[in-house]
Amino acid sequence: MTFVQLIECRTSRLDEMNRLMDDWVAQTKGRRTATHALVGKDRSDASHVVEFVEFPSYEEAMRNSNLPETDRVFQGILALCDGMPTFTDLDVVRDDRPAEETVRRFFAALTAPGELPPLNDLLDEDIHSHDPINPQDTLGLDNFRTEVRMWRTGFDLTFTIEDLLVQDERACARWTGNATHKGEFLGIAPTGRQVVMSGTTVFRFGADGKIAETWWQHDTLGLMQQLGALDELEQ
Repeated sequence: MTFVQLIECRTSRLDEMNRLMDDWVAQTKGRRTATHALVGKDRSDASHVVEFVEFPSYEEAMRNSNLPETDRVFQGILALCDGMPTFTDLDVVRDDRPAEETVRRFFAALTAPGELPPLNDLLDEDIHSHDPINPQDTLGLDNFRTEVRMWRTGFDLTFTIEDLLVQDERACARWTGNATHKGEFLGIAPTGRQVVMSGTTVFRFGADGKIAETWWQHDTLGLMQQLGALDELEQ
């Protein structure tokens, strides 16, 4: 379940606080688990500042809190605040954000550090996934999570979304994946090689805004070549 932390404080040094947060983002790149942050300033009281920080789950928020950089930035924020900030922990029970943001959150969740997030805030329980790498379609959220874990075991994958188009209940993302081959994948022992794979994913959304169906197209042949799986065939 998506988790949001609401942080409120009073400060006259918002610019310094923003620079402090920029430093924290740079220092925790690749390890922080927050997927989105929004900071607002009260129009009727400029010293009243509110921040919303979103995580894939409460557990991921706790992982984020345990980063040493998080404690250091909190101590810095305390020095900039007039009094102690207040924290409100919120489990998200409804999310009406547009399809484009759901797709971006989906790719971020697939590559989030640590344990795979539950994904039930993004995917329909009866998700139907079409992927040419599989002999049969993947049906259901549990099976989809199993497939994602297979990729995560083999690679420390990151996605860059090159293009994202949305129309009605469908979206199409053209992406590039970069990874290190760190574990066994389709019977191929880990090689430690840096690999790149391009692909496209089409999404269909259900009435509740969650992803109900996906169609994947990716350069699997190019990936196998980079892993050396085709070396004997090419000789």
